[in-house]
Formats: sequence, C-alpha cells, structure tokens
Amino acid sequence: MSEPTLEVSKSNGRAYVSFRERMKADPRWHDWRWQMSHRIVTLAQLEPWVNLTVDEKRAVSFSEGRFRMAIPPYWADLVDPNDPACPIRRQTIPTMDELKSSVHDLADPLGEEQDTVAPGVVHRYPDRILFLVNDVCAMYCRYCTRKRIVGGGYGVLRGDEFQQAMDYIRRNKKIRDVLISGGDPLTMSDERLEQIISTLRAIDHVEFIRLGTRYPVTLPQRVTPELCAMLKKYHPLWMSIHFNHPKEVTPEVHRACGRLADAGIPLGSQTVLLRGINDKPTIMMKLMHELLKIRVRPYYIYQCDLVPGSEHFRTPISTGIKIIEALRGHTTGYAVPTFVIDAPGGGGKIPLMPDYVISKSRKGILLKNYEGKVYFYPERASSEITNGALPLEMKLPQKAARR
Repeated sequence: MSEPTLEVSKSNGRAYVSFRERMKADPRWHDWRWQMSHRIVTLAQLEPWVNLTVDEKRAVSFSEGRFRMAIPPYWADLVDPNDPACPIRRQTIPTMDELKSSVHDLADPLGEEQDTVAPGVVHRYPDRILFLVNDVCAMYCRYCTRKRIVGGGYGVLRGDEFQQAMDYIRRNKKIRDVLISGGDPLTMSDERLEQIISTLRAIDHVEFIRLGTRYPVTLPQRVTPELCAMLKKYHPLWMSIHFNHPKEVTPEVHRACGRLADAGIPLGSQTVLLRGINDKPTIMMKLMHELLKIRVRPYYIYQCDLVPGSEHFRTPISTGIKIIEALRGHTTGYAVPTFVIDAPGGGGKIPLMPDYVISKSRKGILLKNYEGKVYFYPERASSEITNGALPLEMKLPQKAARR
C-alpha cells in the first residue's frame, strides 16, 4: 500500500485527525507486521501525523546517522499533534536537546560490554545473565540505554553466535535465571523466539526465563493468541514490560496484557523516571494504579541512565525519592515499586528509599512512618534470653499456661 499524503495547515488540527482516521480505517491496522512495515522513519512520513516545531524538524533530520527514529502508526496515533509537551510525543520524536553532551554521559552507561562473555551474553550477577538477542525495537525511545547498539541494523544473533551463547550458558551451571532482551525480543517471529526459549528451557540448571519488552505498550497488536499459546508452553516464564505514562495504558494495551496474564505469565513493569513526562507524584501514582488494573505489578522505577543526549530527561535523584514517599502508605503496597539507580560502569541496581530510620542504638530503632509520626521499636537484648526462658513481657498468663 502506498503511503497516504496530506497537505496540512498548522492552524487546522482537524487535518491531522482526518489523516489518522483514514490510516486507522485500513483493515491491516491491527496486524503488527503491517504496523512494523509502516513505521514512521522520515520527516516526510511524520509531518502528516504531527504539527512539528522547527526544533523537532531539525532534530529529525539530524537523527539520521546518530540515533534513528522509528514510530509505529499505532504509537503515532497516541501523540497529541499540537502539543510539543505531550508525554507520548517527547518519548519518541527527536529534539535538538539530543545533540547536547554532558561531561557525565557514557556510551555504555551500565558497563555491559565489559561483562559480555559470549555473543549477546552479559554476565554480571552470579546466578543470572542478560541475553541480548537482537538490536531492533518497534519504537526507539529517545532516552534508550543501549543507543550504542539499538537500531544499528545488525538484526538478530547469527547461528554461530547463538550457539556460542548457548554453550556458555550450558557450561556455567550457576546460571539459573536468563533475561532475554535486546532491542526487543518480540520483534522476532514466534518461531524464532520459540527456538531461543525452548533451547534455554532444555538446559537443566536454567530455572527461570524472563522476557524484557516494550511491545505490549508500543505495539500491543504483537501480543497475538498464537504468541501467548507458544509462551504458555515454557513456564515458569515471566515478562518485564516498560511503561512510562498513564496515557500509554490504552484498551489495546489492556487487551494485550490480559492475554499474557491469562496465559499464566506474571507481568511486572519497569519505568524510567523522565523529566516533564512522569516526574510528578500524581502522574506516577496514576500510572501505578492503571498498571494494577491490567494485572501488571509495578516493579522498578529507574533513575534515567547517563546516556549521551539524555540530560534533558534526567531528574534530580531526590525527585524519585519524593515519588516513593508519595506512594508509600498512600496507596496499596502492590502499587509501590522499587526506585533504583543502575550504577554507572556496571555496579548493578542499587535501591534508594526515603529515610524512614531516624536513629539506631543498642536499645532499639527510632522510625518515622508515612505521615511523619515517630515510633520506637525495641531491640531485644541478649541478656533477656537465658536458659531458653522467655523475657518477662512475653510470658503467657497463668490461665493460658495451664491450658
């Protein structure tokens, strides 16, 4: 199908709506392969969708050869065409801020290359590995941690590379947990993905397989009944899904996550803290509530990594701590994720919490709750436990003891 064209007037927002309506009327709109083949990758393809600013137009032109742009039509339809501050828009359309560098930027902010032990295999923690199987995503997030490799056009691991990776995993019997990521593993066909999962499942010491993906959010049409039926064969299998804003939780996403949950796949969310997108407690709480409603358990909030060209997205660390303070005690514990920094240079995930401990001593600990009220919890002294006797305050009443 040839791409629709449209002459748009900046003052006529209806023109953008009409264009979208015509695109969505195509019967192939719900086919994820059609969505992938019609991704928006050039300025000319983007202009009918969005009333672009001069800054955005320049940035899209400059993104070629740096960090490419790719936007599925489904995601483009969520973008507010007339609001440059739209949280969906800011995640996906380049701006000139990406060309600015910071002294803190790191090409490989998580030090993955130094821990790469076989093609695609990053082995940092003793019992688990990260397995990067491709470099392709449905959409390229502008703050992507793996800008150095994602969208580079290398595709999937070749047959010999895949074999080397599997040989390494087979030899290292301490590996019990494999996180399949990329790029995005759901870019691959069901058959290719099943080959990877089934090969891992055949290794006795691999107990736990996870998929890290953003497809259920950026292209939920990918979550087909056929995909879910295939994944269901390889339990225990978990999925970590990247959500950033309540606006991402659409009826299509609800349906996709429902299919995965019905297939018995536990779902967890991973969220990147982004300035001007989700750095307000009210927005983050709304997102966490929306996730629970579609059976996704909030798991991590990440401080934005030190990726080149991402400084405009990064918030003060205190922002994340204040968000956790606003969640803890004010909503169900299931809606409170862990705020972490993935330490620069490969130090791994380090959790950060509000300071609930006021002081500690040999007598006990002084604590502050979510309301700011102070409580004392006594430390049990070793002198209280002699000859197996209970401390006085723990002894049973006489009547209860005779029973």
